Amino acid sequence: MCRILVIDDEEAVRTAVKRRLERDGYKVDVADSQAAGIEAIKTHNPPYDVIVTDMVMESPTSGLEVLRAALTTDVFSEVIVLTAYGNVANAVECMKRGAFDYVEKNIPGVDVFELLSIKVGQALERRRTSLATLRKIEQYANDKLG
Repeated sequence: MCRILVIDDEEAVRTAVKRRLERDGYKVDVADSQAAGIEAIKTHNPPYDVIVTDMVMESPTSGLEVLRAALTTDVFSEVIVLTAYGNVANAVECMKRGAFDYVEKNIPGVDVFELLSIKVGQALERRRTSLATLRKIEQYANDKLG
């Protein structure tokens, strides 16, 4: 079963995202701060498949700190950054640093929870593909050395 961590300092957002993703059949853990989220990332074994994090919590760069912790722990973790304060500079910075996607919470006329559900599915597919490719490379190397 896929493991997802949702990090947001707003309880209503955490609860709504958790409920939506659980409805899709995922196992979802939540954290209410950058620090709690990073701790969960570092201690969860096996690593989370997808991490959904708010951009602004304790600091304006909380999402970037979570992203760094996630990719340091497992380079194949997929991180989706949520924000209520979307801007192009933040989006570009998140993507440059390895985020899977950057989603604004308040897009007029868009069901953000449905969009997030689609993005999580896409992130999981990319993770599966990346891990399968790694296994093929490892197998090839083992065959050549063995």
